[in-house]
Order: sequence, then structure tokens, then C-alpha cells
Amino acid sequence: MATLSSQPDTLAYLGTLEVGDRIHRGVLSSEQITTEMLARVDRLDSQLNSFVAVLAEDALQQARSADREIAMGLWRGPLHGVPVAVKDLLDMEGLPTAAGSEILRNNVAGSDSTVVRKLRGAGAVILGKLRTTEAALLEHHPSLPQPRNPWSAEYWTGVSSSGSGVATAAGLCYGAIGTDTGGSIRAPASANGVTGLKPTWGRVSRHGLFPLAPSLDHIGPMARSAQDVAAMLQVIAGPDRHDPTTLLASREDYLGGITQPIDGAVIGIDHAFATEGLPSEIVRTVHEFCEVMIDLGAQIRPVTMPWDDAINDAGLTILLAELAHSHADLFPAHASHYGPYARASIETGRTIDIAAYIAATQCRAAFAGEMGRLFQGVDLMIMPGLGAPVPSLVELQALASDVDTIRRTLFRFTSPFNLAGVPTLSFPGGFSENGLPLGLQLVAGKWKEGLLCRAGYAYQQVTDHHIRRPALG
Repeated sequence: MATLSSQPDTLAYLGTLEVGDRIHRGVLSSEQITTEMLARVDRLDSQLNSFVAVLAEDALQQARSADREIAMGLWRGPLHGVPVAVKDLLDMEGLPTAAGSEILRNNVAGSDSTVVRKLRGAGAVILGKLRTTEAALLEHHPSLPQPRNPWSAEYWTGVSSSGSGVATAAGLCYGAIGTDTGGSIRAPASANGVTGLKPTWGRVSRHGLFPLAPSLDHIGPMARSAQDVAAMLQVIAGPDRHDPTTLLASREDYLGGITQPIDGAVIGIDHAFATEGLPSEIVRTVHEFCEVMIDLGAQIRPVTMPWDDAINDAGLTILLAELAHSHADLFPAHASHYGPYARASIETGRTIDIAAYIAATQCRAAFAGEMGRLFQGVDLMIMPGLGAPVPSLVELQALASDVDTIRRTLFRFTSPFNLAGVPTLSFPGGFSENGLPLGLQLVAGKWKEGLLCRAGYAYQQVTDHHIRRPALG
């Protein structure tokens, strides 16, 4: 069996499937790799702040159990024995689900969320819980540590799944679970240079998730490749009697078809929506993606994205109204325990009347219908992951009072697809002039996660953006 100490960084950046295969074949043990991963977390996370809780003793017990089961021939699948981590919006029995807040720090879960239960059932080793912004909004609670971007600590880490993005990019886990209400899987994936999938709404159970806006909330995997994301989705997707909004049909075999060629696929692009007015380095990344996919046999076809300011405003109305409802038991009675941004957001949500909410939901329904028609003519759409290069913390602070500008730039390409409930894949497409990752995003019609993973896999077989690593010392 391999000795780990001679090559810890190399082992930390193995793919999810690769490390699972080595554990399955006995080249590595889960206990060895979990011990090494915990040591890496201990060494690096005091600067990166991605974990809110590290479950070292429990993780090692899980790893030893995995090794025993695999030795007995009781292999549970590709994640068996693989160290992963989950965002602190998901319940884990006996642990607080604090949702990045002070007010919920004693909110101890009585049972596992469905996603955590499915990870455990697949034999994954859960290293701990990962930091999130307060209430899964734009900002961290001012009294709590903020995750730091492993590419440069002076730059943004994305929004609420920031801990998941940082830990995955820094090699502190082999995959993570994030959530996404307006871009919170995809923005951290872009900012930290990893791959993240927001599934179709209803593909993954939300049972045991502390909600931001339930009709917009999605749970999905983050890893370092499309193939690894597919492996994680394979585990967490599927119907759940505890969440009646989940699709009743059985899940697709996302890994089984991932190596099929992408030739013949039709990829739509709205040049005005996806490139007009954007920095040249983002536009170049989009064009380079199109060239790669044409070389792989795909077709690129112009489309018109059915998006305007009214739909954008409808999305914000729905989010804020549902946010206020999610916190109705705590707010305004405990308003002083919230940070300024979360408090202001909930207060705004409380002012939205039922007529405005109904009008917003009708606008969403019309938009979702238009998206469905768009995907009758193309298989996928390509666009940037973010509407700007990853901003520095100083640049972001300068925009702190202009939330509308933040929404219309950074989240220009993410929030529409929470409204439509369609799946999207975010993945590295290059690097900016200052060495920060530049993300791309593929969008598909409902229930087409397998196609997204297949297209992402094809792209990553002929490019190396997803295997470049931050220098962490």
C-alpha cells in the first residue's frame, strides 16, 4: 500500500473517482487518505477559513469502517471511503446547522438531511461542515471568519457556497456539497476554479436544508471535474418521500454515458447577452470554448435569451419574500442578532405584498416557458460563469452599497436559471490577466444533467484549465 507523506499535494488533488478507485483496489486506504486530508486541513485552513467544523474523530471512524467493508467485498460504489464535506445549510445529526449566522449557532439537528444520508449510504467520509454567508445571502456575518480565495486571499470567493468552493479548490476535500438560489454553487465554482453543478429543481431532495428561498433553492455537487461532479450527483439525486417536490422518476446514469462523444450537439449562444459589453478576457474565453467544441463536432447556433430587467426584478422579489418567510420564527424578534446585510434583506422581504409576489411568480412561469421553447432548438447554451472577472475584496467593498449593480454584473448569468429551474454546469474556462480563474457556464433543458456532464467532460479532456492548482505552499 502506498505511503502518503512523500507526495501529499499530488494526492490531495486526485480526482474524486481516482481516489475512490485507489481505495477500492487497495492501493490506498480510506484511513490513510483521510488522515492525510485532515492534516492538510489543519495546516492550511487556519488561513483559508473554509471549514466551520472539522469532524476528525468521526471521519476517521467512517474511514476505518469503509476499509473494513471494502476488504470484505462490500463495496458501495465510487465514493466509498472518499473524504468530502458539506455546506453548513444541511442538517447533520447532532451538529448545529448555523447557516452562517449567530442566531442559529445552537440549532442542533435531530437527524441527517437526505443528501447527507445518501452520502453516508454511499460510504463517503464526511470531513466536516463548510462555511456559508449569513442566511446564504451575499455577505458573511461580520463577527464570523470569511473564507479566503486560495488563488489570492485578496479576491472574492463567491457567495454562500464559498466554503465549498475554497475547500475543493485548495485540495481540502475531494468534493463538496453546495446550494444555489441565485448562483451560490456557480459563482464560487467560477471564483475558485472548480466545477459545480446546479441540478434541475426537484432533482435533489431539499429535506433537511435550512432554506433561503425554497422555490429557488437547489442543492448540488462541487468537485474538480465534470466527471467527479457526475459521480456525486449519481449519489445525491433521486426521489425522496420527505420532499414531495423531487422528481418521482429514477435518476439517470450520469457516469455511464459521460464518455460518449459530443459531436452533433447543438450549442446556442446569444452574443448580445453573453458577450456584449463584457471585458475582452471573458469574451475570449467564451469564443475559445466555442472553437474547442466545434473541433469536437458540436454545432454553434445563435439564439436569443428571453431575459430582461422585469424578469430580473421578479426573481429578486421572490427571493426576498421567501427569505422573510424562512426567518419568520426569528425575525424581527431577534433582529439584533443578524448582520446588517441580512437584517436589511429580511426587512425588505417583509414589505413585499402578496400581489407583488403573485405577479413575480407569473413572470417566472412565463420565463420558464420561454426557456423550454428555446431548448427545443438547441441542446445547450454557453455563457460566462460571472459577468466580470473575479473582483478583489477592495473592489467588492466599493460596490457594497450598490447591490443592484452586483446582481446585474456578477450574477447576470446565474440567477435566470434558478427562476427557470433548469440545470447548469459551471467550470473553469481559463484565467484572467491577474491569474484568477475565469468560469464558463453551460445551460441545458430540464432533467438534462447527463448531457451537461458529458459536454463538460468532453471539454475537459482537451483542455487543462480544471487541473491547474493554486500555489498554497
